[in-house]
Amino acid sequence: MRPLFPRPLRPCELVALDVLAGLGYAFVLVVNPPGVHHPAALALIAAMTLPLAARRRWPLPVFCVVAAASMAAMAFGVVREPLAAAAYALYPVALTTRRRRWEPTAAIGVLTAGALLLAAFGGVSAEPEVRRIAETVVLAALALGGAWTIGRAVRERRAYAARLAGQAAERAVTEERLRIAREMHDVVSHTLSLIGVKAGVAAHVADRRPEEALEALRVIESTSRQALTEMRHMLGVLRTAPGAVSEGLSPAPGLAALTDVAERAAAAGVRVDLDVRVTGGLSEALELAVHRIVQEAVTNVVRHAAPARCRVRVDEEEGRLRVEVTDDGPGRRVLPPGPPGHGVAGHGVIGMRERVTAHGGDFTAGPLPGGGFRVRARLPLRGEER
Repeated sequence: MRPLFPRPLRPCELVALDVLAGLGYAFVLVVNPPGVHHPAALALIAAMTLPLAARRRWPLPVFCVVAAASMAAMAFGVVREPLAAAAYALYPVALTTRRRRWEPTAAIGVLTAGALLLAAFGGVSAEPEVRRIAETVVLAALALGGAWTIGRAVRERRAYAARLAGQAAERAVTEERLRIAREMHDVVSHTLSLIGVKAGVAAHVADRRPEEALEALRVIESTSRQALTEMRHMLGVLRTAPGAVSEGLSPAPGLAALTDVAERAAAAGVRVDLDVRVTGGLSEALELAVHRIVQEAVTNVVRHAAPARCRVRVDEEEGRLRVEVTDDGPGRRVLPPGPPGHGVAGHGVIGMRERVTAHGGDFTAGPLPGGGFRVRARLPLRGEER
């Protein structure tokens, strides 16, 4: 069902509602009880009701004028229950005024609740005049205390919602920065590692085996061009508005692009055996996560263990997607220490762990007992991906 107010009311519309409320209350005070036609009485009624139109613009002055007119009208017997206008004017004061430490808002709320119970179930056994005064005091406490308590409660609720929105926005910005940092690290680290390895080979064999140096330069050329393509793709995605489709952007790399990772690693002296037993149906985000995990793990093998042999296995295990990368190179990696129980943790390992955690999986990385190194990730599969 469509809501009654599909959009927030504009300031002019809110003022119009206040004008209608003031005029309607003035009309009620004039016709009930009938016969209130004395100029002084009409002036007091006008002072009680007409300033309500400006209660949002000048909350405190309007409340003071309305409260003074209400007290005068009650003292001269113009109307019997004039405090509704004062309570209506008090609400924006409680809503907009900054709360002070000494302000007894909780006590006011408790007294208001007591006045409500007294008005509902209590009674005063006394002379009619005393009973009338007591009823007036109870109703005044109920109206003014209720308006103040509700206004303060709404103010606190709005402040709390604003704090939550600010924290959510800050978390979103932080997560987006981490995501961009991970993507940049994966692309730059992978390609520069290959380029560095092949440049070292070219410099080492340039004099004795120029044909091998030339082959290394070809690998450097193709790898750098591919890195530029991926960087353009990434920047294009970042510049595209959410929900928009940008022409000329290739899809994010997935399982099918793992063969490219293996070929580039082979050019750097690491033989990669791919064993992918996933028929498809994975989401684009999950395929990208798997691709980046494998890419970073293979890059670490190229950087720290080449020449070596590496095995990449991607399959399903007990309703989860398992990604495992092992190599037979030196098990020790020259990387900064990570959290306890998680092995070593350079920026690449941290990025892989963050990707796995974002999908609700678990991640381990560390040397094998018989030599070599293993990276293992287990990512949960949703129903449609199974």
